[in-house]
Parts: sequence; structure tokens; C-alpha cells
Amino acid sequence: MTDAQDTAADSTLRPAGSTPPDDAGSSVTGAPTPLLEPREGIPPVIADEAALAEVTAAFAAGSGPVAVDAERASGYRYGQRAYLVQLRREGAGTALIDPVACPDLSGLGKALSGAEWVLHAATQDLPCLREIGMVPARLFDTELAGRLAGFPRVGLGAMVEGVLGYVLEKGHSAVDWSTRPLPEPWLRYAALDVELLVDLRDALEKELERQGKLEWALQEFDAIATAPPAEPRKDPWRRTSGMHKVRRRRQLAVVRELWQTRDRIAQRRDVSPGKVLSDAAIVEAALSLPGSVHALAALNGFGHRMGRRQLEQWQAAVDRAKALPESALPQPGQPVTGPPPPRAWADKDPAAAARLSAARAGVSALAEQLNMPQENLIAPDTVRRICWEPPASPDADAVGAALAGYGARPWQVEQVTPVLLKALTTTDA
Repeated sequence: MTDAQDTAADSTLRPAGSTPPDDAGSSVTGAPTPLLEPREGIPPVIADEAALAEVTAAFAAGSGPVAVDAERASGYRYGQRAYLVQLRREGAGTALIDPVACPDLSGLGKALSGAEWVLHAATQDLPCLREIGMVPARLFDTELAGRLAGFPRVGLGAMVEGVLGYVLEKGHSAVDWSTRPLPEPWLRYAALDVELLVDLRDALEKELERQGKLEWALQEFDAIATAPPAEPRKDPWRRTSGMHKVRRRRQLAVVRELWQTRDRIAQRRDVSPGKVLSDAAIVEAALSLPGSVHALAALNGFGHRMGRRQLEQWQAAVDRAKALPESALPQPGQPVTGPPPPRAWADKDPAAAARLSAARAGVSALAEQLNMPQENLIAPDTVRRICWEPPASPDADAVGAALAGYGARPWQVEQVTPVLLKALTTTDA
């Protein structure tokens, strides 16, 4: 049993109506216990300013870390906005907040500015939380903690079951959270998602400390908390699924025009773009270059369920792309800002290819030794960049400085520098 499981063994948490744990104080070693109800029941949804002010005061007066989660409506609505925010803190209990009715939670965010926020897969929720004014100064990411600690499965349900011995019901994870009013089973699910998050955090902190990785995790959490918002993606239409089939520039223009038209419609209607027109249909039209509404209607994705008016708007987009002058057509590939794809290295620079091969092997071996995924030990892109353009005089200081320049944290620099230095100097000898 790990120390994380020992922490679970000391816990007195039990679902409502369950039997007490065995003499060892834990159900982890036996069958996991279903977590059926929040300890204080399902709280009412906060949907007005007066109730929000009460919750803000209660959470400001609470103690210890605050568990935070957000539910989006991916696949149903346009964008990634939050449709429910869940919080739990010692002394304040659990709160469920409707950010549609209360779109400005900056007051709550400020009230919690001195607390550590506990999130699972923080980078997924932070953008939508930032939109409503909630930005943590300090955080603990239980998913990332699980990765660093070497857990093979790091989903919230798997972590809660493996570490604390409880089973979370996950049947509502992909529902349309923009639904109003939210059904009671969904609210129960949402409340349970933060029910044990702080307990999981405490157990993982102890496990990371036992493994000598706690300082590493704290550096990672700080990097997430202080990272600036992501820049808008350049040419997002190039991420259309099935783009590898589209080769000619005129066809690329059709993809771009259809994607942009779809995006405008989806944003106006506040629905997921895929519900307006599928990626497969966009690619089909680009490959076929239909010359009429009738020809378009014969393609997959533009069938009999689509009305004449809709077909005309898509055909108009195709026609606009077909009418573009050659100079306005998109280029086949995106501009490359870093090294070329590794598959091309052997031809372009055999020495760099040898460095990369040695570096990858060394990083893989070190990650296995440290019991964590390679991508958490060091970003693969960082390894590629250093191997493609190594320091002029590769020594420990130069390699460490290069790693730091690409955003590696101090613990990563300390661990990875010897591996990369060996790969750079051995293959160049």
C-alpha cells in the first residue's frame, strides 16, 4: 500500500448510508465504495447576486484549500464557456454556481485569492474560469500530481478509486450542461466531483513527498498558475479532420471558406460547429469542387435533410473559393517556426538525427527510472529544438540555459541536462 493509500486509510469519509470501514480503517484494499450523495446533500444552484454574495462571504471565511471544477457544453455549444462552477472548502461546504445567471465571478475569485485552488486537469478548466473572473494565484492539479507520482490512470474517477477507495458516478460527464434547469442527477454528479478533491490532494501531496517529487510538482503547478492565456491559434481551419486528403491549393481554399462560414453560423447560433456542418462534409466538398447546388447535395454530409437555403449558403462559400485569384490561395503547409519534422532529419542533417535518437533514448530511460511519462519529464518539442540547434559549446551550463530558455522548470533542467549533454557530446564526438 502506498502512502497515498495510507492517507485514505486514515480518512473517516463515507457516503451517506454506507457501512463503516473495516478494522484497518480503509476500504481501498477491498471493493471500492460507491459515493452516492454529497455529505451535506445537493446544494441549491446559485443563480442571483444576493445568493452569490452569501457564498462569496462563506468561502472567504472558510479554511484550507478550495476545490474547484467547471462544467462546459463541449459538442453542444459554441466555444468553451463554463455552464456550472462547483466549489468546496472546509467551513463553507459545497457551492454550485450558474455562471450564465451570474457571469461575473471576479468578486468570488478575489475572495479566494489567498487560497490554494485544487483542480483536476487544471489547464482544461482555467480558460473558462478566467472568462468569468476566476484566476488562481496558487493551485494544486491532482491529475498532474498523479502523472508525476507514476499513477497509470489519472482520470478523476480512477484516482479517487485507487487512492481513496471510493467510486464516483461518471455517467453525466458528456451531457449538455447548458440545459436549464439542470436535472437533479446532474447536480448530484457535479457536487460529488468536488466532494473528495481536497482529500485526494492531501493524499497525493504525501505520496509525492514520499517519492521526493513534491518540489517538482509545486514548480509545475506554479508554471500553470502563472502562464499567460494562450494565443489564438493561427489558421484554425487547418485543423479540420481529414485535411491530410486535401492537397491542392484551390481545395484548401474551399476548406478555409467553408470552415469560416460554418464558424460564423455556429457562433451566431451558439451551437457547436460540428452540429452546423461536419468536418467530413467540408473535406468532401473541397475534394469534389461541386459546380452547383445539385452537385453539392449529392455529396456526403449535404443530404436530403439539408434545406435548399442551407445548400445555397454552402455552395456560395465553395464558389467564393473557386473565384479567388491564385495569389490569394492558401499555401499547402503552415510556416514552420521550429525544427523540421523528425522524419526528415536523416536527409537534412544526419548528425542532428543521431543526436535526437540518443536524446530520446536517454529521456525515455530516465522517465522510466523516475516512473513518470516522458512528456512530463520534458516537452518533446524542447528536446527536438536542442538537438536540432545545440549550444555552440555544449556543456552543462549551456544545455541547462537552453532548457530554461525553452520554458523547462528548474527540476527538469536538473534531471534532463546530464542526459541531453551526453547525447550531444557522444554523437558529435
